[in-house]
Amino acid sequence: MHWWRAHLDDVGETYLQHLGHALSFSVTMFLGAAACLVHALLPFAFVRTGSDCIRRLHDRMVVNRRNLTPGAFERAQALREGGSGA
Repeated sequence: MHWWRAHLDDVGETYLQHLGHALSFSVTMFLGAAACLVHALLPFAFVRTGSDCIRRLHDRMVVNRRNLTPGAFERAQALREGGSGA
């Protein structure tokens, strides 16, 4: 397995699927960071926005991973434990 394919295989995505998901995460994190910056200066603004962004990203990345790519979570877990992942 090529080094550049290892992560894509771990998450069970093609390059374009991964690109779309990663860009979506990046935009969400950027907007959450901007809201946190404004909140730091104006504590009454965006009180829950940063926490909500983190919660949504966690749900998308961890909780829903099994639904988005059936078998990918189990294959990645087997690889981490020293198995073949097959």
